[in-house]
Formats: sequence, C-alpha cells, structure tokens
Amino acid sequence: MKYYLIAGEASGDLHGSNLIKAIKIQDAQATVRCWGGNLMEEAGAVVVKHYKDLAFMGFAEVLKNLGTILNNLKFCKQDIQAFGPDVLVLIDYPGFNLRIAEWAKKAGFKVVYYISPQVWAWKESRVNLIKKVVDKMLVILPFEEAFFNKWNYKVEYVGHPLVQVVNESIQQNKSKLSGKPIIAILPGSRKQEVSKKLPVMLQAAKAFPQYQFVVAKAAALEEEFYEPYLKEYPAVTAVKGQTYPLLAQATAALVTSGTATLETALFGVPQVVCYKGSAVSYHIAKRLVKIKYISLVNLIMDKPVVTELIQNEFTTANAIKELDYILNDPIRKLQIKKDYAELKTMLEQEGNASEKAAKAIVNMAQLNGLQ
Repeated sequence: MKYYLIAGEASGDLHGSNLIKAIKIQDAQATVRCWGGNLMEEAGAVVVKHYKDLAFMGFAEVLKNLGTILNNLKFCKQDIQAFGPDVLVLIDYPGFNLRIAEWAKKAGFKVVYYISPQVWAWKESRVNLIKKVVDKMLVILPFEEAFFNKWNYKVEYVGHPLVQVVNESIQQNKSKLSGKPIIAILPGSRKQEVSKKLPVMLQAAKAFPQYQFVVAKAAALEEEFYEPYLKEYPAVTAVKGQTYPLLAQATAALVTSGTATLETALFGVPQVVCYKGSAVSYHIAKRLVKIKYISLVNLIMDKPVVTELIQNEFTTANAIKELDYILNDPIRKLQIKKDYAELKTMLEQEGNASEKAAKAIVNMAQLNGLQ
C-alpha cells in the first residue's frame, strides 16, 4: 500500500517517524512519501519537503510568508496527485493540513488525521469542516474524544505517542552531561520563538551559579544561529540532538510552551513554562483563543500544575522567582511530582499510540485498495 504523510514541525517528524515504523511492521510492502524531517526519512520515507522550510509561527509571520505557503500548497497537491496514495495521513499542522484535507477529499483520496487540530482552543466551528473532509480522526489527548462527541463526530482516542518515546528514552543509558545539577533550557524549535525567549532564559541563569544551565538546540536550526545569544554566557553550555538525555538528568527546566512541556513532565522534571510572541500575534490570539492554559500539562490536568509566564509576565525577574520556587520549596516539588504521576497514568491507559494509529491507517488503506 502507498501512504502519503504530512508533518510540518519537529514534533510531527518525531511522531511521524514512529508511525512509519509501526506501519511498516503491519504492512511490509508499505511505500511512504512525506513532508517531514530527518527522523521520518530514517524510518524509511521519501521526504519531499523538510519541515524546517515550513515553520511559520504566528499571525504576522504567516501573512509575511503567504506567497511561500500558497506555493507549498500548490506543489503538495500536485505531488499527492502524482503519487496516488491509498491513504493520506495528516499529522497536526492544521493551517496547512486542513486545506490539503479539503482538496484531497474532493479529489477522491482517503484522509486520516493523526493528532487533531486544537479546535477546542479556538475556531471550534472548524469541526464542521473536519467532519466533511476527514474520513478518520485519531486523537491523542484524553478530553478530545468527549469534545468531538459534542459535535456528533466519532473519533478514535489512541493515547499519546510521547509516553512510549519518553519511556524508551528513560530506559536507555546516558552519559553524564555535567558535574553540577542541571537546569535545562528549552527555547523552542523556530527562530522566531527562540529569539524572543532565549535571551530572557539566559539572563535568569545568572541568578543560579550553583547549577549548570544547558540549552537544547533545535535540530533544524543552524549552529551559528545560537552564537550571538550564547557568546555572552560562557558558563552556559548547549547540546544538539540530546534533548531527552538532557531532560533525563535535569533538576528543573525553563520550557517554551508546546509539546516540550509535556515531554518535560513525562520525564518528571519541574518546569516553568514560558511564552512570548510578537505583539500583533499575541493580541490577536488573546481575542480568539478560549482555553484557560497554554501548556499541555495544565490543559490535560485541567488545573495549574506548572506555572505559565505569558507575554509581559515572562521577564527575567519572574523567571528567577518561579525557578527558585520549584527548586527550593519542598511542598511545591512534592505536589508537582504527584500531579506528574497522575498525568502519566492518564496518558498510559491506551497503550502504544503509534501501533494503534498505524493499525487504523493500514486498515483504511487496505479497505480502499479493495474498492
């Protein structure tokens, strides 16, 4: 069977790679073509476009790069048509993927969406479009099944793929990164977000000389991109491609909002969640987004498990204050540990998410092939 996958971010590349491995176990003759990254390529897919050329963050950035995005959409449709997949698998990345889904359904392709767009956060009415253009939705967050049920749309909850990834990483032997206790800095995977957050995170590091601060560099960003930020902080070290070994040894972390907050929690690392976007993007988002929290940890648990420093609250002084709190208050540390354990139990209940998702996708491809 032929599978076409589209992932537009680093997290999508990770989950897509594990999905491809699971598909190939269940369908030994699988041919996979994709938009993704190095991990999906290593898993056996032919990569058409790398996600590092697709990552535009925020309303202002999208408008600025609209021409590129439209050209990518046109090329993607042509490539899918030429490949002729038995099933099209869309992984998160909703701004792009929902447009492809709408076209693909009209063009007669079977569409599976793995990792739902966050329609529960904003633009809830997009569910109406999803119902029309997505043949099967595979969700990874516990509350999403009930959300879609409200819209009379049956989805399949497969569990969260990060649980398997993190558990495997924890079991592996790791070399020691530092003699001092480590505080991890996870500033994000896009240039726009790193440039906004990393300077503040590095300034906070000065207040904790007894700790070794280690920056996790994004795999898709060039080494030289980080040099102007790190050269003023010789005591701060950096690693690339070692985010999980870093989290496995970290005592605490400063983390950019997104998938990294959940990864950090699954490693059991107390964290301060940081977010700062462009003023235009932030004020537009504030008017549109309906959710109480920005971190996946707090969203899934439906309470403030970790502190979120958002936009103007994300300052050096506040980062120092909150980091000191999670490092030195025993009651706070105990509560975080308890909440993290509950979170992990919730996400582990469904078993191996990649295997379950692959089974649903292979079944659809085979059924489509019989028609």
